Amino acid sequence: MQKYVKMVTGLLLILIILTPLFSLFKSDLDQALLNMNLKPVQTEKNLENLIDLKKKEIQASQRAYALETVQVQMRNDVEEELMTKQSNLTVQKVNILLNSEIENNDTVTYDDIQSIEVVLSEETAEPDDVPVVKPVEINTSKQIKPVYKKADQTNVKAIAKSLSTRWEMDSEKIVVTVEGGKES
Repeated sequence: MQKYVKMVTGLLLILIILTPLFSLFKSDLDQALLNMNLKPVQTEKNLENLIDLKKKEIQASQRAYALETVQVQMRNDVEEELMTKQSNLTVQKVNILLNSEIENNDTVTYDDIQSIEVVLSEETAEPDDVPVVKPVEINTSKQIKPVYKKADQTNVKAIAKSLSTRWEMDSEKIVVTVEGGKES
């Protein structure tokens, strides 16, 4: 019997010593479980917001890349069109302006295009040729009206019309401008 009494008293002493530790772990465990229940809800919302932001950024970058690709293709089309007409115009840039509502949509259609701006310039001398600067004379006694060189509007309208038929767009959405020119 003595063996059994020693074993039972030993277990009781161990239980008495470990009881405060169990209560300490029990309260921390309950507190940790309460904290764990609150944090996952907040992190799930933050994670969803972060995922939505990343999704929008990716879609915007894909849309910008696609728009840039389309602009390059359209620029090549304009260059081909000008080469066939044997004109002295070169393409500076092609810029596509989209409607402001497109930010919310995923896909871009022809209806979303507000306008297409095609900037042309007249060919000038070779880049190696540097024009001679004329002496500058300032005469304040008389007023001189500035002289502006206007581009051939019929040529610009014809280019806009041919591009509208080639791109299957309304000609009012295509804006062709000519910059620069040779010194006369």
